[in-house]
Amino acid sequence: MRRLISGLITLAAVSAVPVQAADHTVEMLNTGDEGTMVFSPGYLEVAPGDTVTFKPTDPAHNSQSVLVPDGGSEWKGEISKEVTVTLDEPGVYVYKCQPHVALAMVGVIQVGEPGNLDAAKNKAEEIAASFAANKDRLDGYLSQVE
Repeated sequence: MRRLISGLITLAAVSAVPVQAADHTVEMLNTGDEGTMVFSPGYLEVAPGDTVTFKPTDPAHNSQSVLVPDGGSEWKGEISKEVTVTLDEPGVYVYKCQPHVALAMVGVIQVGEPGNLDAAKNKAEEIAASFAANKDRLDGYLSQVE
């Protein structure tokens, strides 16, 4: 009985340890594995509370949110400047590079459960209507959301 109680106390203590938030990097590129004018990776899955830093590996790019879940924080990075965001609200975040959105320089981040996936798909249709190239890129990223 003592072992059982000791084991339960140990288990409770271990499960009470807070999980460290992770840091992720998304590069803003003129050319990457998925073609020209891309975020790399273009689709990213993170946990609530994680941070994502958008790094201007190539100049003349920015990252700005297009759609965030209810309660999520929007962001708008400056051209050729790094921007870091903390994603606390679960859901799907869609973002773009303002100067290159016509070339489908967009990305998707899934934070935990994708409760707003339908809203993200609706917004994707609206955004994709303005694409001059890579018209299926955003749909491809959204198809990875689970």
